[in-house]
Amino acid sequence: QVQLVESGGGLVQAGGSLRLSCAASGLIFGAHAMAWFRQAPGKEREFVASISWRGSTTYYADSVKGRFTISRDNAKNTMYLQMNNLKLEDTALYVCTAEDGIGVGYWGKGMLVTVSP
Repeated sequence: QVQLVESGGGLVQAGGSLRLSCAASGLIFGAHAMAWFRQAPGKEREFVASISWRGSTTYYADSVKGRFTISRDNAKNTMYLQMNNLKLEDTALYVCTAEDGIGVGYWGKGMLVTVSP
């Protein structure tokens, strides 16, 4: 079975940095595009960032562009999200996803990121 396990979340002060990781198993990691989504309490789920199979192409939501960096290490079956200059509005449940050839086919359980003033 496919498993996506997030780690690295927690509490961070506004203006600080945090690095999220997503460890994948049960799939050929290097053959799947990956992405991060997030959902704040009472709000709709939103796209954060995505990365192509080899990491050569990345996309970012306007709200995080210039502050977040998505990357992947296919040898380690791991995707990362480096979050810098965190803002209060970045507080959310962050979820790791993987494409299945049609769309987003696999979802992690999610990991909380809380940004404090």
